[in-house]
Amino acid sequence: EKGIGKKATTYHLRDWIFSRQHYWGEPIPMVYCEKCGWQPVPEEDLPVRLPEIEHYEPTKTGESPLASIKDWTKTKCPSCKGEARRETDTMPNWAGSDWYFLRFIDPQNDKSLAGAKKLEYWLPVDIYLGGDEHNTLHLLYSRFIYQFLWDIGVVPKSVPEPYYKRVSHGVILGPDGQRMSKSRGNIINPDEMWEAFGADTLRTYLMFMGPFDATIVWNQESLEGVYRFYRRVWNLFGSKVFEEETPAKLRCKLHQTIKKVGEDINSFKYNTAVAAMMEFINNWQALGNLSKKDALTFVKIMAPFAPFIAEELWFKFGGDFSVHTSVWPEYDPKLIEEERVTIAIQVNGKLRDTLEIDFSLAVKQEEVEKGAKTSEKIKKYLENKEIKKTIFVPGKLINFVVA
Repeated sequence: EKGIGKKATTYHLRDWIFSRQHYWGEPIPMVYCEKCGWQPVPEEDLPVRLPEIEHYEPTKTGESPLASIKDWTKTKCPSCKGEARRETDTMPNWAGSDWYFLRFIDPQNDKSLAGAKKLEYWLPVDIYLGGDEHNTLHLLYSRFIYQFLWDIGVVPKSVPEPYYKRVSHGVILGPDGQRMSKSRGNIINPDEMWEAFGADTLRTYLMFMGPFDATIVWNQESLEGVYRFYRRVWNLFGSKVFEEETPAKLRCKLHQTIKKVGEDINSFKYNTAVAAMMEFINNWQALGNLSKKDALTFVKIMAPFAPFIAEELWFKFGGDFSVHTSVWPEYDPKLIEEERVTIAIQVNGKLRDTLEIDFSLAVKQEEVEKGAKTSEKIKKYLENKEIKKTIFVPGKLINFVVA
């Protein structure tokens, strides 16, 4: 009504402070001339190289250490050829890390940043991994640099984005639920942990704490639980007598574990992969002995999580050379099927009974429905009722909706 306010869109973008007052960093290729002002260094004189000096500590004046290297700062103006001085601030570490992955593709190329065919073959990067702070820092900057290179044709037009997928990792809090800091006195020293429990225990616990992207509180008891788990594994290998053949049910569990751990590793679900290994060890203890071949298969599964223990067991029980050069095991789809499964039988959404049935039949509605209707418990709920609808989830449940 008063015409005071107006609609506006704010993007919350800030100017990028791109200069640093330290020695280590890419020199900014600019010179200052009293007559011509700021001038870019000619392309034929690039790159500008840092001078070799013995002392590069921060200065008391706040200037870059390069400011005191007069024979380096003094130069000629590219425009008028008069006296000029170099910019002495250097670029931040972002300047190199924003595009290094492109150079990794073709590091020996002395003609260009990287060959076009190699860039097209390897890009985009499969996974960008970082914390949430990368959303507004490195991820933003590196994508900006890539888009600029894309605009000027340095990277292939067929690859408009640098990254295929981004995965964010979580944060480990101190035992008190606060961010770890010296002032709070809640820092967990990893050196002390691996000295007390071993690197494999620490490594596995970090993966077992919870979802990869979650914020988790450090729990010493859980760490000790992982340590006990690996002691159980070691003792099992030392006490069990290997059989010629693994019992069918245990072999089924092994192949289920191969499938589960492999898929979870690819999905960054390390915590559930560790849980699957723990479940298998419980089954090993309960269902009998493994063959030596199948025991070494489990060692392969364990190797990414506990590389040192796995290597010891691999060597001790006759594996070739190193477990870390072996091929990841493949599961047999036929062997991961349970011999029998339990189907929940519901009436109007309420559990009334269960049905034990062969796995091959558990996915067939007519077989499950026929078996469910033979249950005496279910008969009384269906008696003199009209089945309006039957809901079937293969291998899981059947629900009769009656009126």
